[in-house]
Amino acid sequence: MYSPAVDRLIKELSRLPGIGPRSAQRLAFHILRQRPDDILPLAAAIVEVKEKIGFCRRCFNLAEGELCTVCADARRDGRVICVVEQPADIVPVERTGEFRGLYHVLGGALSPLDGVDPEDLHIGELLQRVDDGVSEVILATNPTMTGEATALYVADQLPTRVRVTRLASGLPVGGDLEYADELTLGRAFAGRRDLRREED
Repeated sequence: MYSPAVDRLIKELSRLPGIGPRSAQRLAFHILRQRPDDILPLAAAIVEVKEKIGFCRRCFNLAEGELCTVCADARRDGRVICVVEQPADIVPVERTGEFRGLYHVLGGALSPLDGVDPEDLHIGELLQRVDDGVSEVILATNPTMTGEATALYVADQLPTRVRVTRLASGLPVGGDLEYADELTLGRAFAGRRDLRREED
């Protein structure tokens, strides 16, 4: 129906999360209506981020160098680690201003049905970091079935000397940290609970 170049653009845009064929078509025509000076910086930014951004060698957050900005900040409290599923989950936690420790990104959540097993996540690397003087691990996985299962599994793997906490109520079950507002997430952090004590 359209030229091969336009068809390709629509097809690539429709692969983005939340973008269906009609939305992709609208975006494609919006891009075509723009002047080159207005739209080429978007293409350049996409290329730049793919070329320059990788993962922090310590916590697996997004990083432009070897370490992310959080791990490179000497003012952060290295005795406390907040475990999240994805790099995007760090942003809302940081916005609360409640947390001054470090992070560890698992890279997903346990889901055997989807083929995600413990060895597919950065759990082993977390256990190595905990051996380096960490006193508390905050499990901030999403409040979903897979997030809860992941939190329980990680808690079982951690040494007993380490305090293991989970974010308190305030986050809706079935929701994602990425969409939580600062107030709700701040209250959840302030009232986090001890996961091991509840299980005993």
